[in-house]
This record gives sequence, structure tokens and C-alpha cells, in this order.
Amino acid sequence: MKYDEILTLGPAPVWRYFAEILTIPRPSKREGKIIEYLRAFGEEHNLETKVDDIGNVIIRKPATAGMGHKPVVILQSHMDMVCEKNNDIQHDFDNDPILPRIEGGWVKATGTTLGADDGIGMAAQLAILAADDIPHGPLECLFTVDEETGLSGAFALQPGQLHGRILLNLDSEDEGEIFIGCAGGKDTVAEFDLQTEAAPAGYKAFRVLVSGLTGGHSGDDIHKGRGNAVKVLNRILWHGAVLYGLRVSRIDAGNLRNAIAREGEAVVVIPADRVAETRQWFPLFAAAIIDELHATEPDLKIRMEPADMPAKVLTTDLQERLLGAMYACPHGVIEWSREIPNFVETSTNLASLKMDPLYIMVTTSQRSSVESAKEDICTMVGRVFALAGGRYRHSDGYPGWTPNPASAVLKVSEEAYRDLFGGDPKVLAIHAGLECGVIGEKYPGMDMISYGPTIKGAHSPDERLEIASVDRFWRLTLEILGRI
Repeated sequence: MKYDEILTLGPAPVWRYFAEILTIPRPSKREGKIIEYLRAFGEEHNLETKVDDIGNVIIRKPATAGMGHKPVVILQSHMDMVCEKNNDIQHDFDNDPILPRIEGGWVKATGTTLGADDGIGMAAQLAILAADDIPHGPLECLFTVDEETGLSGAFALQPGQLHGRILLNLDSEDEGEIFIGCAGGKDTVAEFDLQTEAAPAGYKAFRVLVSGLTGGHSGDDIHKGRGNAVKVLNRILWHGAVLYGLRVSRIDAGNLRNAIAREGEAVVVIPADRVAETRQWFPLFAAAIIDELHATEPDLKIRMEPADMPAKVLTTDLQERLLGAMYACPHGVIEWSREIPNFVETSTNLASLKMDPLYIMVTTSQRSSVESAKEDICTMVGRVFALAGGRYRHSDGYPGWTPNPASAVLKVSEEAYRDLFGGDPKVLAIHAGLECGVIGEKYPGMDMISYGPTIKGAHSPDERLEIASVDRFWRLTLEILGRI
């Protein structure tokens, strides 16, 4: 877990800056420390550095000798990271550094997200800005805030802030793939007024826990058949209520809107005279769910254990409406593309279920590369909760990025990849939100591609960065800069 381990890796400048970034807390919407780091970096290297009102940082570097005639190229990544951890890990994302380790050919964190999404893109930008031996035309390095929870940094960009019209987004996660389009997205958040009553006499309390799910990115991984802790937990509670009179006191599942829910727990009470048969039923029902998901979720655990008796439970009316809505709420792939083979067109993620003293809040997120389909699935999800007596609202959302197969920078990048590695890259669209969609809307005509090294398990504590792919990503970036 020492930073010295990753400082032995190559390319050395990229890993050096990545190690520095790991020491700097950078949760979404709380990026102040990394903003100051970037500002100090720019000033230290005597580069024009600007921080806008929302916190986006732009660092400009003049062309190297003989390259001043080339067009301005924008290198772009986001500075925030998804802050997810396992429940048994103590970690303060506002103050604690990320602790990396090398495992096989990968760099991982210790029980938390790594932040390679998109810390490794930032590291590549800084390595280029600091270098004096890399030929390139004039550069603008754009570091945006709050990509993970709303793309608000990209939305805040103003006309004239960026001078270039060619953009390399360094925020994709499969080396050997170049992306030229992405899905748009929108959130649907539902609320139910919290209605409780005294816990009934003659009941015993238990805690139901779901853990060990893989989780992952709600766009990139939504088609992989992974379990959803909200769905699994709700399924158990629904059937326990129907069969044995189970009552719910507390429920908490999932976490972030853009991550597939990995863990959940509920405190429930069961009539004392039904406890024995409930405890016979529970392991059989749990085993059936584990067997259903065994191919994609080999570490899934579902257990029930005694708990202290709570003072309150949900009213029977609220419990039935809430659990029914969660059962009916869709999750996963809604539509596959009719034009692009094996490409998810539309999906929805049932992200989290949370309780506070006044409300129960359900957070979901919808994605689609077709704007009308995005609005349709948002309405579908919202109406599920409305029919159950909840209120819902939609976020403003963000636009998709329409593919341009005739892109000039794509052609340069394909040729560079072919010459470097002896094969063709895959040219794809991605079922995830990229800032390219927003930037393209802000700057019509911007010629863009997105690519990066291989990152697996993004948005989960299993996030890992493939070491070998970082070298290929770096070499490709330098080759593209030299050819534009």
C-alpha cells in the first residue's frame, strides 16, 4: 500500500502525477483541494492558468519549437471521483488519501474506489504539461469539476473559454477503443412521506443484510447481469411480508446515483409465532436468489440476524406501497440498439433507497442515446412511483453526443493506433455520459474523441487500473498530438 510501488511503473511521469493525485481528496462538489493543487502546478511551471467561477481549471501551454502553426488541441478530463467504499472500511473521502496497491497487472485501492476515473486522465495531462521533450502544437488542458454527479463543470463552460476546436477526452475505460458518441442521461428521484406507528407487541426483531455484490458503473456495466442490492433486499422483504407478516422498521440500500447498488440492509420485525417458519424459509429463499445470480455474483451473501427491537415500524399502507413500487420499478437494459450491434440504447438504474426522519427517498438514473427514449423511460419510472402515492421529480439531465464517423481527429487517431500497435482500434459509442455531449452542445463543431487506459469496476471498491494499458494510452496520446 505504499506509493513507492506505483512510482516504479512506467511511463514514470504519468505514474508520478497519479500517485500525487491519490493523496488529494476530491469528492464531487468538494474539489477545492485538487483545484488548488492544479492552480499551484500551473504557476510552478509558468503556464497560463485560469480557474472559473465553478472551479474548472484551464492550463494553457504554447506549442513546442516548429509546431506553432498547428491547431490548438484541448486535452480534457474531470477532477472529481466517485467515493464508494466497503462497509467494513473506515475512510474519510474528504480528508484521507487513497491507498493503492499492485495486484497482478493492476493497481487497486484498499476497500475504496481508486479514482483512476479520471485521475489517470489528469495525470497524463500534467505529465504533458510538465514535459520539455514532447513535440506538440498549442495545448489547452481542461480539468472539470463535478462530472460524476451532474456534469455541472461542463455545463458551466462559457463561450470563448476554450480556444481550441479539437478535443481529446481522456475519460474512457477500455484501451484499444475510441469513442465517438455517448448516451444522454437524467435522474428520477421519488419521495414518500415517512409514516410510522409503534412496533407491534409480540414481535421479534431481525436485521436482513445483502452484501458482496459487484456493483459497478450504471452505464458501462448495466448490461452485465449483475445483481442490484435494492432489488434483492426488496424482494426478500416483499415476500416476507406476504408470507409471514414481516414489518419493516428501517431500510437502507445502495448509495450513488451512477453506481449499481452493492449493499443493503433492513431492520424488520416478525410475529413471534411465525419466527420459526420464517427462519426455515429465509435460507431457502436466499439460496434461490444466490443461485440465480451465481454466474455474475459469486460473492453474494444474504443473511438474517437478531436485532434490537425498534420503537417504530412503517405503517402497513406505506410499507405495501413502497415495497410494491420498488418491485415494479424497472432496472437494467430497457432497449438494445437496432442499428449498432450489442450496444445498449436505453437503460435505467435503481440506485438507492434511503430514509430520513421525514421522507423515504428513492434515487434512479436513466440513460439513452435516443433523446425521446430517454424521456420515455424517465416518465415510466416516475409514473411507477406516482401510482404508489409517491412524488417524483426529474433532474435537468445532460445531452448525448451524436457520433461523427467522418471526424478528422478520429482518422488521425485510427492511423496513429494502427502504426503504433499493428491493428485497428474499435470505434464505438458508449452507454454512459461523457462531458463531450455537453461540450459539443456548448461549442458546436468541436471535433472530439474519447479514449483511455483500461479501468475495470469503476464506481465500486473493485475499481482497478490495468498497468500495461497505461503505457499504450500514453504512447497513443503523444502520437496523436504529434500528428494533428
